[in-house]
Amino acid sequence: MSNAAGPSLFQRFLLPGLAFKAVVIGGGYATGRELAEFFFPAGPAGGLLGLLLAMGVWSLVCAVTFLFARATHSDDYRVFFRHLLGPFWPAFEFAYVCFLFLILSVFGAAAGEIGAAVFGLPLWAGSVFLAAGILFFAALGTDTIERLFKYASIFLYSVYVIFVAMSFSQFGGDIIDTLNGAAINGAWFSGGLTYAGYNVVGAVIILPILRHLTSNRDAFTAGLLAGPLAMLPAILFFLCMLAFYPQIGGEALPSNYILERLGSPVFQIAFQFMIFVALLETSVSAVHAVNERIDGVTRRPLGHGARLAIAAVIVVFAMFLAQRFGLIDLIAKGYRALAYMILLTYVLPLLTLGVWKLWRWSKRGKAASPAKDSANS
Repeated sequence: MSNAAGPSLFQRFLLPGLAFKAVVIGGGYATGRELAEFFFPAGPAGGLLGLLLAMGVWSLVCAVTFLFARATHSDDYRVFFRHLLGPFWPAFEFAYVCFLFLILSVFGAAAGEIGAAVFGLPLWAGSVFLAAGILFFAALGTDTIERLFKYASIFLYSVYVIFVAMSFSQFGGDIIDTLNGAAINGAWFSGGLTYAGYNVVGAVIILPILRHLTSNRDAFTAGLLAGPLAMLPAILFFLCMLAFYPQIGGEALPSNYILERLGSPVFQIAFQFMIFVALLETSVSAVHAVNERIDGVTRRPLGHGARLAIAAVIVVFAMFLAQRFGLIDLIAKGYRALAYMILLTYVLPLLTLGVWKLWRWSKRGKAASPAKDSANS
């Protein structure tokens, strides 16, 4: 997974984590709805513990995933799971298809809510704009998507820094009061594990980005960094939400609820645009993984037209689901079932069978037989 041009330190250590963040943020915390759903039941302090637990799970799973992918020369999730699960690899593909349509439906619904809340547009309009962006980037391939991750991340972190500074400036006392003496509810463990479970699939979605890794040290370090890089904005966002705990938990768009109280229409538009960008990069990542999986079994590389056509079929169906069910129901009813599927088909096999295989290969002093052709047979 190295390249002849000599990958930079950014490509080796930070790009995988930023790509993982790109997958996680849209379905993890861009609107704040997911944070309310999984962490508010545990209370303020318990919610923070749950977030830290999820971050630790992400770092661990990313590190092992990157090591396993490098050992097996897995450039897409199909090859990865043929090495990990053998003849049972279709079990993960079924879970991933469910994940793909669920998150794209959630993002379509969220984009519709943003368009309606900020610009007064009909709910379908925001979904259409998001779909157009997904199709544009998904058709262009890995190099363009890597640049999207880089520049979108700079924009995203900048906006979050401003958001947190404004929130603590105006509501810092309320945030501290909410945290002081807050009891820790036992739901923090299940909430953190469930949240980590459905999001951690991002580690295998970004396998094409791992081509820049040059050693196991790169893979392990990049994996450990992925958790904090992805979780830091979520923790800061959660703290800002505590100023309005618990009533903000019932809002479809907690982010917009806070922004309206900050009283800056210009920043409100900037923040909502940032959310749109976050939804876009997550969606593009998920669809790109499907394109790369199909590309791995075709005789000729997929062209822009084929990538566009595959993305269009996926996106149209997902946007239909978004309009049919709505944001809150999709998150509340779909994410928990999805988390269990991902844990059973990916996380548990990786941390047991995958670790055992890595140990066995290291004892032999060589990696697994990585021939992509045999993995695709």
